Amino acid sequence: MILIVSSEQDLHTTTVMEHLAHFNAKVRLLDFTDYPQRAQLALHYHSHFDSNYTLALPTASQVATFPFPLAECRVIWWRRPQSYEIHPEISDPSHRAFAFTECSEAFEGLWLALDSFWVNHPIRTQEGGRKAYQLKLAQRLGMDIPQTLITNSPQQAREFVDALGADRTIYKAFSATASHWRETRLLKAEEMALLDNVRFAPVIFQEYIPAEVDLRITVIGDEIFPAAIYSQESAYPVDFRMDMGMTRVEPYTLPGIVTAQLRQLMKRLGLVYGAIDMRLTPDGRFVFLEVNPAGQWLFIEQRTGQPITETFAQMLMERDQ
Repeated sequence: MILIVSSEQDLHTTTVMEHLAHFNAKVRLLDFTDYPQRAQLALHYHSHFDSNYTLALPTASQVATFPFPLAECRVIWWRRPQSYEIHPEISDPSHRAFAFTECSEAFEGLWLALDSFWVNHPIRTQEGGRKAYQLKLAQRLGMDIPQTLITNSPQQAREFVDALGADRTIYKAFSATASHWRETRLLKAEEMALLDNVRFAPVIFQEYIPAEVDLRITVIGDEIFPAAIYSQESAYPVDFRMDMGMTRVEPYTLPGIVTAQLRQLMKRLGLVYGAIDMRLTPDGRFVFLEVNPAGQWLFIEQRTGQPITETFAQMLMERDQ
């Protein structure tokens, strides 16, 4: 059985599930918004090293189904899990926080206890998604990276910007969501007066890397799907995500040394899947920017015709044998 930890609102999840259904693969979807109100988890530990774990998921009627053994889940895809939904009858904020923590403790312990193939394991996802860690590993592998400063010190930020020049400095956040989008921005001269605000939370400042093209490299196990994104033709060349609908995308062939470095990076990060962003500069440098352990690929597949979804679903099924 393949267990997917996500939600039906995620297009990548439903697309992969459709592919798996075509091949009659047995799949279960765990949406954390159902837990603990509608889904039921039970972890049994007996004497003499015997234990079993079961999960009952709600049907369309919101009634929990008959529990199935989680030992059947040979493959687990950790795909942008949602937040637990605590029962509204628990109204006290401290009690709600306690209930949420207890839910987390139960599942986080379970993930460590299961002998499953993960894409990607929650711990590896958390660690592998850390931008500061990614940059350090990329450095060790000999990859080109932008000059970078992560700081909450206004003085350090000013010194970094002064050394590069405001017109050669970008800044970005560690995270963004659909409801609170935070694109990468080129620092404007008038924003220099706002640098004192970094004292409230750390900011990532980086050298602006000129691009001939942006590169999105989708890695699925041993398979790599590089694509060139012509960001400089877009309405917002600093961050192609702001104009994805109109930006030209084509398949791309990476040099062997870059492919080898990316394979090593994924191995060091412990990731089976990742969406890697790089920039190819006009003078031919391949500059690593970051890897997203749960990044999107459908917009690349739709433009390039690369069989990314099929390859991903096939990997899940092969590991489920």
